[in-house]
Amino acid sequence: MNQDILINWSPQETRVAVVEQGAVQEVHIERTLERGLVGNIYLGKVSRVLPGMQSAFLDIGLDRAAFLHVADLMPNIQAKHAAPRATGPAPAEPAPPQAGHGEAPVVPPVTAPKVLAPNPVLPIEKQIFEGQALMVQVLKDPIGTKGARLTAQISIAGRLLVFLPQDNHIGVSQKIPPAQREALRQRLLALTATSDGSPSGGFILRTNAEDADDEELADDVAYLRKTWLRIKEAALRQPAASLLHEDLNLMQRVLRDLSGAGTQSIRIDSREQHGLLTGFAKEFMPDTVAKLQHYSGERPIFDLFNVDEEIVRALGRRVELKSGGYLVIDQTEALTTVDVNTGGFVGARNFDDTVFRTNLEAAQAIARQLRLRNLGGIVIVDFIDMTPEDHRESVLAEFRKQLARDRVKTMIGGFSQLGLVEMTRKRTRESLAHMLSEACEACGGKGHVKTARSVCYDILREILREARAFNPREFRVVASPKVVELFLDEERAHLAGLSEFIGKPISLQSENSMTQEQYDIVLM
Repeated sequence: MNQDILINWSPQETRVAVVEQGAVQEVHIERTLERGLVGNIYLGKVSRVLPGMQSAFLDIGLDRAAFLHVADLMPNIQAKHAAPRATGPAPAEPAPPQAGHGEAPVVPPVTAPKVLAPNPVLPIEKQIFEGQALMVQVLKDPIGTKGARLTAQISIAGRLLVFLPQDNHIGVSQKIPPAQREALRQRLLALTATSDGSPSGGFILRTNAEDADDEELADDVAYLRKTWLRIKEAALRQPAASLLHEDLNLMQRVLRDLSGAGTQSIRIDSREQHGLLTGFAKEFMPDTVAKLQHYSGERPIFDLFNVDEEIVRALGRRVELKSGGYLVIDQTEALTTVDVNTGGFVGARNFDDTVFRTNLEAAQAIARQLRLRNLGGIVIVDFIDMTPEDHRESVLAEFRKQLARDRVKTMIGGFSQLGLVEMTRKRTRESLAHMLSEACEACGGKGHVKTARSVCYDILREILREARAFNPREFRVVASPKVVELFLDEERAHLAGLSEFIGKPISLQSENSMTQEQYDIVLM
């Protein structure tokens, strides 16, 4: 399906919207201050070797030295995959004695099997030394006072493959069904072999390459090898503690991951970034150059398709359908639930037809919302109950058809005995809601707070408890305006009764900064 990609760039944030048939299907956001270092490749300088910890600290140009463990050094990684060696030569086994005529056969003695041990790991002090320049890649971002975690085994991720330039291993993602792995591995071996038939670097075929053709795989192989060549050339020119390769930013990932044969245009509202992206495309993805356009209109680029309004709606629970029905989407830690309701849609023929048409429209809307909100993990869909079996099959077929357009892998089952549809969608990044919002301070993320009356009664019980433990001159209640207002009106009699019962005056103080559940009881 034809699509347009809009890129809104600013120094602090890059936003990307994928639009199909005039409707926003996906939104991607990357913020400058929140961009991590994972995947970046540096030419580090060994500043300290610690034999006691079998680790070293490297200067890679950051504020704090980065950490490298002996297990992440390249020789040890290779040894881990190598064949184990025997601990000693096995003794020659004597020929078993022959049994005489009429005698029972002689059973040879059972000998202990050869004991195999893995290749030994060289101590770190025998592998690297202080002042040495070493190419490393960031595994974990710096956290708190700890520096970044490094590895010497370089891996470069492409759209379909992961390139291991220091290894010759050809692997296939474990998430691909076992029956397909060997065939995919043989295809990849043929595509990556050099002219003399020998492998040149290792590759791992990613899950999303399961249905890729040879041309797509070959393009990814060429891109990854060209990237590695640039990194090696930079390592020869740059001094130690230099950045050799930065993982692709969002705009570059758009060309690598989102752009395809169906992409009509990629519009970006920054002339400078358009020039940089064009240069990147000419070198690595020449097929996308013609699609790149600089948007210079007066209106903000996202206003062309009301993208900002779609983002606001995507943060809400309720999604209105054109027919008058609606969806209610709830995202929890374990799973996401989607409830379909007819709402104001009454239909034109009969009840079964009304339900069927609502569910068909909901199937299209749910697939779009999963992409737009980037909801991953387990998803449970509660369609409106349908009696005719052909209606259920038609809705399920439409749902599968819409999900097939999703670039993220999905799996869907049929209707369960309870009438629910269970599916999974692979988690690729944080959902839109988690990226743009945080838990409410008033409710702590519950989505609801105690009523003002419930808080009033909590306060009355607390005053009674305090009165039995202490003997103050007066009790002062500091609470939100709504709670204080209720005490002065409907709960006035209960407050006066408690004051008379404990024999102490109770005063009220309104505090605008307090949420409805917050209160304080001051002993005067």
